[in-house]
Amino acid sequence: MTALPVTSVTCLEDRALVERTTVLDLTVGVQRLRLGPISALAVDRSLRTELADHPDAKVLDTRIVRSWTPRAPLPPGTEDSELRHRIHALEQEQLAATGRRQRLEARLALLAQLAADLLREVGEGAGHGEIERARWTRELDRVDAERESYGEQLRTVRARLRAVEEEVSQAQEALELAEEEPAELVAHVELTIEAATAGKAVLSLVHLTPCALWRPAYRVTLADGTLRVETEAVVWQRTGEDWSDVRLTLSTARSALAGEPPRLAEDVLTLRERTAEERRTVEVELREEEISTTGPAAAGGLPGVDDGGEVRVLRAAHPASVPGDGRAHRVPLSVFTAPASSEYACAPELSPLVTRVVRFRNESGHALLAGPADLILGSGFTGRGELPFTAPGAPVELSFGSSDGYRVVREAEETRGSTGLSQRTVVTRTVRLHLSRFSGPQEHDDQLVTVRERVPVSEVSSVEVRLRKESCSPAPDELDAEGIVRWDVTLPPGGRRTVTLVYEVSAAAKVAGI
Repeated sequence: MTALPVTSVTCLEDRALVERTTVLDLTVGVQRLRLGPISALAVDRSLRTELADHPDAKVLDTRIVRSWTPRAPLPPGTEDSELRHRIHALEQEQLAATGRRQRLEARLALLAQLAADLLREVGEGAGHGEIERARWTRELDRVDAERESYGEQLRTVRARLRAVEEEVSQAQEALELAEEEPAELVAHVELTIEAATAGKAVLSLVHLTPCALWRPAYRVTLADGTLRVETEAVVWQRTGEDWSDVRLTLSTARSALAGEPPRLAEDVLTLRERTAEERRTVEVELREEEISTTGPAAAGGLPGVDDGGEVRVLRAAHPASVPGDGRAHRVPLSVFTAPASSEYACAPELSPLVTRVVRFRNESGHALLAGPADLILGSGFTGRGELPFTAPGAPVELSFGSSDGYRVVREAEETRGSTGLSQRTVVTRTVRLHLSRFSGPQEHDDQLVTVRERVPVSEVSSVEVRLRKESCSPAPDELDAEGIVRWDVTLPPGGRRTVTLVYEVSAAAKVAGI
């Protein structure tokens, strides 16, 4: 190995040109030198070499070779224990023995090759009538003697190496037990009790500890019109101790939240006269609004936990064990079965997929908290859904994923016109939904698909929305107050149906934004 120090560096805008210089002692013939080390970030394409002061030498090939080399451990210092010094000495001896074993194995390999060459020479010479009995005997005896000598040395080195490896393993195990054991924080409770009479007493001690949490999870199985819901608690804890066969209770109480109501701030409302332009026109806009009902808001600070605004307490039916390893551990809580009804539904404006929706009632006897649910059908695991918060006895809707046997194509068009004297603007929108069913040869029954579309809902008297039922094909089965139009479409195996929705939006002349 020849050192290759840096002698010159040219710094560029985002890189540097480094020049290294060294003196080489060249011998006659082709030779391969190993120079360095250099930076592993050197760019291979930019490598250039030149030879000076030697007109009869030239460079044949230059390349950068990279290899992973572990860093050598630091030797123990004077403040380290004798055990560490002993391990260091054994590791050095092990390294030296390994190198000697490799050299002996290489020497024996060369001697074996030499013996094979001699035997081939004997065979070729005997075939040509050139017999050199004395030289052949002498060379073979010398090779055999060297092989026997080096073989004995190799056996000795291997035996010593095995002994050193075993001693190093024992010393490292002793070092881990004696010195490398991490410090452990231990807490005690000091209790002072005063008693007027002697007798037995039962002491109960309660305290809070961090680094523990839980979340609800479910396993939902649908088979033959019956739904089986298994409620589980996923528990993580790293409190420094294991929980073995404990009575486990799960609560949604949040003791960290403040109990004081929020401070009130003034909200000043002012009135002003409308301008002439504002009196002449009415500004309207089409906006998206999520349909919601009154109820408790989602719990803040604990994503994935919704207790409906009321503290919920769940208890495990059997003693549970949760190791303090910080991993997720599932604890069964309850199981119930309930009759379920399912339908294939689609909302083409949102998604072209037809989804199987299952409806059932919560008959577990407790609230179902919001959490992930593993969905299982007769064929096995089909996916994972999200079970919403559900009060006891309340209905639940759960999607079991889309079906590949259906396809929905949505087409929409719009025409704009105006009426006579009133000059009302009339916008007519036509939506066509093309439903197709792909069925196998074993399917012979008709399938009901619920299709939902929506029409706008006006909030001002100047804008009217009218569903043209005479132009719809077929006529909708339902139109609710939120503008959701529903059809129950029956599809035979391999059948196709087209659903047409027509509605018009009529606005007065002073309305702007339509």
